[in-house]
Amino acid sequence: MTTEDAVRESFRLQARYCRELGSPFTALLCETLGNNLDAQTRVGREVLSWPGKPDAMNDSIPLRLAGGLHALAMSNSEAVLTACYPPNPLPDENSFWAVLANVLANQSAELLPWLEHPPQTNEVARSAVLMAGLLVVASETKLPLRLYEVGASAGLNLILDRYSYRLGDVEAGTSGARLRLAPRWIGSSPPNASFEVAGRRGVDLLPIDISTAAGRERLLAYVWPDQPQRLMRTRAALEIACADPPRIEKGDAADWAENEISIASEQGVARVLMHSVAFQYFSADAQKRIREHIQDVGSLARSDAAFAWLRMEGTRNGDFSLTLTIWPSGEERILAAPHAHGTEIEWKYQV
Repeated sequence: MTTEDAVRESFRLQARYCRELGSPFTALLCETLGNNLDAQTRVGREVLSWPGKPDAMNDSIPLRLAGGLHALAMSNSEAVLTACYPPNPLPDENSFWAVLANVLANQSAELLPWLEHPPQTNEVARSAVLMAGLLVVASETKLPLRLYEVGASAGLNLILDRYSYRLGDVEAGTSGARLRLAPRWIGSSPPNASFEVAGRRGVDLLPIDISTAAGRERLLAYVWPDQPQRLMRTRAALEIACADPPRIEKGDAADWAENEISIASEQGVARVLMHSVAFQYFSADAQKRIREHIQDVGSLARSDAAFAWLRMEGTRNGDFSLTLTIWPSGEERILAAPHAHGTEIEWKYQV
């Protein structure tokens, strides 16, 4: 398969994923781009000659470009593009491509920077998945939790305790919060536990500064435009986060984890390294280093100084799982099979 063929196939596959995840507009956008992109524009040339792996499990080129186009549509700087976007009716492919071709030619300065970094969706509904896992950690350790997140984007999932939840039969989080998450629940409920957050820090290669309008608009641009509930959740989470923004540092995930999570145990807390749909974007070397550091930290954990690795990531068969490893026991268990966006959770772990 040539480079161009691989790129076009990545758009076709992303279209299929979007359609399966309930976004017919983003599916049409990816199909239209995949079928019609050419080398007549600088954006087209950059995309079609992509030097890396363009698919969703690697560089995710379709969603990089889709984010830039959504940002342009939200800005209304190209009114004819905005008119193609929800809540307006779906355009047909031919007329949509006519608009897109013109935008790609005229807006290369705006669109090219979006190709430089992977999508930073910060899907807030995944907080419900992570919260369910933290309830297990809290129930088993009976300790305050110190949270560390790699691939944190804007940190909206790092402040997950500030949201309200209904998880099966369990109420969790902050009662009466501006954002309430109640995913469709299958199976038994997670532990009915509570916890104190002793601290929280995160890292991202390109943190989004939500204190700026540009940062907030960038984050919203990665949300698929025909899914208003996701947009509403993100806006509500931004409102909560802006009142007390989490600390997100710029850096490499492996470097940061090695420097910030001391191998020496920390008495009186359970430290938790967590991430959601982020690990796949790290290099093979970074993944290896993080796993090795996790093992080193876990080896020195004690019952009064626990350590946990909580992750919601894709599986080899294309599904997603919530997995927890907790030390000092070092036991790994699959807690749940969540929907990619966290809107449904099938709970598998039995206490």
